[in-house]
Amino acid sequence: MKTAVAIRHVYFEDLGTLAPLLRSAGYSVTYVDVDNSALAALDPLAADLVVVLGGPLGVYQTDEYPFLLDEIRLLEARLAANRPTLGICLGSQLIAAALGAKVAPSGHSEIGFSRLALNAAGAESPLRHLADVDVLHWHGDTFAIPDGGTLLASTPLCAHQAFSRGPNVLALQFHPEPDAADLERWLIGYAGDLAGAKLDPRAFRKAAARHCPPLRSATAELLTEWLAGLKL
Repeated sequence: MKTAVAIRHVYFEDLGTLAPLLRSAGYSVTYVDVDNSALAALDPLAADLVVVLGGPLGVYQTDEYPFLLDEIRLLEARLAANRPTLGICLGSQLIAAALGAKVAPSGHSEIGFSRLALNAAGAESPLRHLADVDVLHWHGDTFAIPDGGTLLASTPLCAHQAFSRGPNVLALQFHPEPDAADLERWLIGYAGDLAGAKLDPRAFRKAAARHCPPLRSATAELLTEWLAGLKL
C-alpha cells in the first residue's frame, strides 16, 4: 500500500474530502501534527505523498513558530528529490518558500466561495475539473511563482491561486477539501476572521451548503487525475 502523510497545523483543517479519496486510491493516511516532535523526526523522502495543509500562520513567522523552518527544510529536501507533494493554502505557501519564492501579506483577505480563472496551462491540468464550481478561499497572504513553477489559476483578489512544478508538485492557495459539515468548525475557530471581514456566519453556512457538494465531486475528479499522473 502506498503511504500519504498529511502535515496538519490546526486540528479542524484536516484532509476533509481528500482523505476517503486517498484511501480509495490505495494510500494509507497518517497525520503529523506540527505541535509535537513527530514533524522534526519525519523522513522527508519516505512517504509516497506528502500533503501540507492550511492554517492561520504566515510562512514568514519563523521566529514566533520555529516549526515552520522544519517544514521548509523538509519540503526543500522533498522537492529537490521531486517526490509527490501537494500543498493547500499555508501548505502551498510553504512549498513556494521552499522553492525560493517570496511569500508575503497581500494587503487584504479573501474569504468565501468564488470561481477560479484558469489560464491555458490550468485548463490543460487537473484543475480543469474545477472550472465550473466555486472553491473556498480563506487567506490573507500570497506567494510569488517560483522558478520552474507554472501558474495555473487566479482570482480578481489573488493573481496566484495555484501552480505546479512538473507532474509531482501541486500548490493550491484555495481550499478544495472542505465539506459543509467540516466548515462548521472553521466558523467557530476563525470567528475573528469572519468578524474582521464583516461576513455573517449564517450566510457563510448557507453558501457552504450550496457550493460544497459540487466542489466535492469536482475535487474527486481533480485528485484522481493528479494522482494517476504522479511519477513515483
